[in-house]
Amino acid sequence: MNNETVYHFVGIKGSGMSALALILHDKGFKVQGSDVDKYFFTQKNIEDAEIPILTFSEKNIHEGLTIIAGNAFSDSHEEIITAKKMNLPVIRYHDFLGELLKQYTSITVTGSHGKTSTTGLLAHVMSTIADTSYLIGDGTGHGVPNAEFFVLEACEYRRHFLAYHPDYAIITNIDYDHPDYFTSLEDVVSAFEEMAKLVKKAIIACGDDEQLVKLQTEVPIIYYGFNDNNNFQAKNLSRLVTGSAFDVYIEDEFYGHFVIPTYGKHNILNALAVIAITYHENLDKEKVIKNFTTFAGVKRRFTEKVVEDMVIIDDYAHHPSEIRATIDAARQKYPTKEIIAIFQPHTFTRTVALLSEFATALNLADSVYLCDIFGSVREQQGKVTIEDLAIKIDNNAVILREENMSPLLEHHDGVAIFMGAGDVQKFELSYEILLSHSALNK
Repeated sequence: MNNETVYHFVGIKGSGMSALALILHDKGFKVQGSDVDKYFFTQKNIEDAEIPILTFSEKNIHEGLTIIAGNAFSDSHEEIITAKKMNLPVIRYHDFLGELLKQYTSITVTGSHGKTSTTGLLAHVMSTIADTSYLIGDGTGHGVPNAEFFVLEACEYRRHFLAYHPDYAIITNIDYDHPDYFTSLEDVVSAFEEMAKLVKKAIIACGDDEQLVKLQTEVPIIYYGFNDNNNFQAKNLSRLVTGSAFDVYIEDEFYGHFVIPTYGKHNILNALAVIAITYHENLDKEKVIKNFTTFAGVKRRFTEKVVEDMVIIDDYAHHPSEIRATIDAARQKYPTKEIIAIFQPHTFTRTVALLSEFATALNLADSVYLCDIFGSVREQQGKVTIEDLAIKIDNNAVILREENMSPLLEHHDGVAIFMGAGDVQKFELSYEILLSHSALNK
């Protein structure tokens, strides 16, 4: 890497790609990228940093570029073809990161669920205690010159996390997901077992997860959770007006009292993982405690606003386990309010593979609304429809259209949770506009 290189990102609006672009920009490198014209929430930070965003075209590729290729785009992409014809360096996103991590004490955060929230919390807690660069899966990235630590969200999809050889790995859980690639839960487990063999110092793993307690590896495994088998255990949980409080015990000895400004047991588990890392790197406990209280969250993870008499929550939840966790957090924070779930499934393969599990999770809400299935770059159609999910839901799910969100106007003084990894935010925006107009016409 040298400062004269211009890094061109193919698919710069991807969550990991946009974050990596910001890191290289912060470190003083010249950065540009290309993508489709459609707006994605990840591009705001890129625009704020004045990083050029071009529309995909072979004309974007010229001498002097090093190409960082997003994993969503195959070698048949026009820009990648052109770059290879010109003999320009073409490096896949995960391979580039694998090389970058070698310069730091690296901490990868992985797992089927909770990666982004945990990475965001760890980055926030560590950043004011030690020089830390970080890449979070919500599109947030920050590069610190001469940083000691690098915190990285590492995705298991297509086993991309095998490109990394981190000093530490946090593993939040193992669950069946990405059915377009993984053939079974056993296949997912095997990927995590492969990854665990690449860790250099220690693994921080949730000991309440039935798959993780079976993990075999050569480095020490430090377990965290609520059960008695864990090295780091949370006890005496309490709900506060401002969040959650709990005590931490290390090997059955009291370590400290912690408060986080979030709700739900999954957020306490995330905090425990962070506490375990900071403890083993001898970071100041009192500073860790203080930094927990100022964590503002990450993008699209239980992001709240109030419009008229409704609390509106935007969340990335796109797996049954994540839906359950999000609804549970909403129940804890708003125990007296009606919980309305508005869900947009993400990919046809995931929807059909987990159809019954989605229905069971959504039934935890008081009312359920569904939006059409969102495909992906890899998958534009499938053999399942949104109606197939609707008939499995007990609560008489209503299918919404962006141009007609009026069914939601039946709800008052409630909590509307918009969930999905696609473009569910366009439904949320339509609803907010409708709510405001409705209030003006009263």
